[in-house]
Amino acid sequence: MFRTALRNVLAHKARLLMTVLAVMLGVAFVSGTLVFTSTISDAFQKSSEKGFTNVDVAVQPHRGSGDENTPGAVPRLSQSLLDQAAKVPGAASATGTVSGFAAIADKKGKLIGEGFSSSGANYYAAQGGKDPRYPLKSGRAPQGPGEIALDAKTADRAGYKVGDTVRVSVDGPVLQQKLSGVFTTDDGNVSAGGSLALFDTATAQKLYGKPGGFDEIHLKAAAGTSQTALKAAVEKVLPKDAEATTGKQLADEQSRMISQSMDGMRTSLLVFAGIALFVGIFIIANTFTMLVAQRTKELALLRAVGASRRQVTRSVLIEAFVVGTVAGVTGLVAGIGIGAGLRSLIGGTGATIPDGPLVISPSTVLVSMVVGIVVTMLAAWLPGRRAAKIPPVAAMNSVHAVATTKSLVVRNSIGGVISAIGAAIVLTATSSTMMGLGAGLVLIGVFVLTPLLSRPVIAAAAPLLRPFGMTGKLARQNAVRNPRRTAATASALMIGLTLITGLTVIAGSMQQAIDKMATGSLKADYVVSMASMTPLSTDVEKKLAGHPDVVASSPLRSSPARINGEHQSLTGVNGKDMGKLTNLDFTSGSFAALSGDKVLVDDATARGKHWKLGSSFDVTFEDGKKGTLTVGGVYKGNDLMRGVWIDAPTLAPHQKQIDDRQVMVKVKGGADEKVKDSLAKALGDNPAIQIQTKQDISDGISKAIGLLLNMLYGLLAMAVVVAVLGVVNTLAMSVFERQQEIGMLRAIGLDRKGIKRMVRLESLIISLFGGVMGIGLGVFFGWAAGDLIKKAVSTYELVLPWERMGLFLLLAAVVGVLAALWPARRAAKLNMLAAIKAE
Repeated sequence: MFRTALRNVLAHKARLLMTVLAVMLGVAFVSGTLVFTSTISDAFQKSSEKGFTNVDVAVQPHRGSGDENTPGAVPRLSQSLLDQAAKVPGAASATGTVSGFAAIADKKGKLIGEGFSSSGANYYAAQGGKDPRYPLKSGRAPQGPGEIALDAKTADRAGYKVGDTVRVSVDGPVLQQKLSGVFTTDDGNVSAGGSLALFDTATAQKLYGKPGGFDEIHLKAAAGTSQTALKAAVEKVLPKDAEATTGKQLADEQSRMISQSMDGMRTSLLVFAGIALFVGIFIIANTFTMLVAQRTKELALLRAVGASRRQVTRSVLIEAFVVGTVAGVTGLVAGIGIGAGLRSLIGGTGATIPDGPLVISPSTVLVSMVVGIVVTMLAAWLPGRRAAKIPPVAAMNSVHAVATTKSLVVRNSIGGVISAIGAAIVLTATSSTMMGLGAGLVLIGVFVLTPLLSRPVIAAAAPLLRPFGMTGKLARQNAVRNPRRTAATASALMIGLTLITGLTVIAGSMQQAIDKMATGSLKADYVVSMASMTPLSTDVEKKLAGHPDVVASSPLRSSPARINGEHQSLTGVNGKDMGKLTNLDFTSGSFAALSGDKVLVDDATARGKHWKLGSSFDVTFEDGKKGTLTVGGVYKGNDLMRGVWIDAPTLAPHQKQIDDRQVMVKVKGGADEKVKDSLAKALGDNPAIQIQTKQDISDGISKAIGLLLNMLYGLLAMAVVVAVLGVVNTLAMSVFERQQEIGMLRAIGLDRKGIKRMVRLESLIISLFGGVMGIGLGVFFGWAAGDLIKKAVSTYELVLPWERMGLFLLLAAVVGVLAALWPARRAAKLNMLAAIKAE
C-alpha cells in the first residue's frame, strides 16, 4: 500500500501541483512571519544590550515612594547623591544622565527622524573631561549653552561637519547651536534610525527642566566587583525615593519589552497566515475529494483484492504526507525569502532597524514542517475515510458517489445551527474577542450551507448567461452539477473577500466618524503641536496670541491632580476664548462659567462621578495644595475633547512646570496657506512644530488608517491568491473528469471556442458566487462591528463603500477569468475520439 501511494503521487504530478502551491503559500506566510519577527526582535535586543555595556548599576527615582499629597510628583536625583554613589566601594565611575526630546533640522530645515526617535541627552564630562558612553569621532565635547554634539549617523545624513550651525528644538523655540563634535554610540534608538543630540550637563538640565538634578545615575563597577555586589553597596547610601537596578536587569527588562512589543506584530501576521491556511484547507480537501472520486474504481479494485478500509485511508494519508512534506520544505525556503523581503520593505519606508543577521530558529523550521504536513493530512483525512467506506461492487459500477438525501439534510441542519449560533454571538458581542468568535462560526456555518445556497444564487445568474446561448446554459448546469465542489471552490474566495470587505466598511465608517469629530467639535482654524507629541514651550502660545492675524487662542495643558482621593488629570485652557475655538454641545451650563474655581466636565466623567451642574468637589493640585472646584457646565465629550477643563490662570500657580500639549488658534478670515506660513515664521520655522488645520488632523488619521488598510489588503491578497489556485485546481480536475462529455460535445458540433467559453463562464459563475457571498458577509460583519465601535466613538455611522465593493466584485470576476485560462485551453485541446473512449 505504501508503494501504491507513492506511485499515485508520482502519477498525478500535475493535479497535485496546485495543492502543493496552496499549502506552500500558507507555510511560507507562517515561516516568513516567524523569521521576520525573530530577526527584528534579535536585532533590537542585541542593540539594547550594547546600550548597557557601560552600566553595571543604575540608580533611578522610586516613583512609588513620592509624596501621596503631591499628585504626579517625581523624585529627582541630586548632585550630592551622585557624589556619594561615586565613592561607594567597588564603583569605578559614576555618571549622571539627563534626557528628553530634541528635534534636529537638516540643512533644508526639515526634521531628521520622527517623534520619539529624536532624542537629546547630556555629555557628562566629569571623568577626565570624557564621557565613556559617547566616544568622540571628531571635534570636542559641547561646552556652554551654545554648543551641541551629534551622533555620527545623524551628522552624515544631514551633511553636518564640526563648526556648522545646527537648528535644534527641545520644547518649541529654535536654538541655533554650534556643532562642537561628532560621536559614535551603541544607543539602540540611534541604531534604529533615530537621532541623538548632546548638550553639556548644565545646559541639558536647564533645557529639560531639571536644574541640578538627574534622571538616572549610572555606575561602572571596578575590576573584581560584581554587579550584585555594587548594587548592595549603593543601596546603603540611597534615600527612600531612589532604587538601584543592575545593568543585567535593565538589559533583560528592555529585551522583555522588545519581545512583548513584537508579540503584537507577530500575532497579527500569524492571524493572516492562519487565514491563508484556512482557505488552503478548503482547496486541499477539495483537491483530495476530487482525486479520490476520480480513482474510485482503482480504490474499489484494491478493496476487492483484499485491501482493508484502514489501508485505503492510510494510502490517501501517505499521499497527503508526501505532498505536505514537499510543500513544507518549499514553503520554509520561500518564507525565509519573505522574511528578508519584509525587513527590506520596512527599511524602504524610512523606518530604519538595527543591523543583524537573518534569524532562522529551530522552532521556525519545526513549525513550518508541522503546519505543512498536519494541515495537508487533516484536509485529506475526510476524503480518504469517505473513499474507504464505498463498497467495492458499488464503486466499480459508478465513478461518482452521489451524496444521499440524508447526508445533505444533516449537512444543511448542522450548517444552519452553526450559522445561527455565530450570528447570535456577533449581534450580542460586547468585545472584539466575542465578535471574532462569532464571525468565525458564521463563516464555518455559511461554508457548510454553501452547497444549498449555490443553486438559487447561480440560478439567479441565468438571465446574464442567455446571450451566450448553449455554452452559457451548459456552464450554469456544470456549476450546479456538483454543489459541494462548487461550494468548496467558491468558499476560498468568499473568505478572502469577506475579510477585505468587512475591513473596508469599518475603515470607511471610521474615517467619516473622525471627519465628523474634527469638523464638528473644532471651530479653531489651526491646532499647533510638537511632531513628537511632546509638550510645547509656553513661549509658543505667547507668540501665537500676539500674532496680528490671531483673534482667539488657547493652550491645552495637562496637570495631574487628585479628586476626592482618586487620580484625575486637569486640563488648563483659556476660558474666555474656548467658546470661539470649540463647538461642543452642553447638557447643562456653558463656556461662560469657565473661570476661577468653576470647571467644565464631559458627560461621561460627570456620570461616573455623579456630578451635575453646581456640584462641588475637593481637589489636590500638582503642588500638593488643596482646594474646592465647582461644576459650571457639562459638555458632550469625544475622543478629541474630554476631561475636566479649568481656566489656565487658576491652574498655573499650582504647576511646577507649565507645558502645553497643543495650542488651538483662530485667525481672521479662516485657514489660509499665507496665514499658516506667517504663523510658522513667527515660531521660527521650527521643524519640530506642526501647524495643522482640521482637515490636516483628519487626513493624518486617515493616512494611518489607509496605511493599515493597505497592509491588511496585502496580507489578505495571500488568501485571494490561494483562492485563485483553488479555482484553477477545481476546473482542471473537472475538465479531466468530464473528458467523455467534452468529447461528445465536440462530436455533436460544439467547436473549440465554444468549449473554451463554456469553461470560462463556469469559472466566472463560481467566482462571482464566491464574490457575492463574501461581500454580503463582509457588509454584515462591518455593520455588526459598528455597534461595538460606536460605544467608544460616538460619531461612528455605517458607510458602505459602493465603489470599492464594485471593485471587489470585479476582482472576483477577474479571478474567474484568469483561473479558467489554462483549464479552458486544456479542454479545447482534447482529442474528441480519445476523450469519448476515456474512462
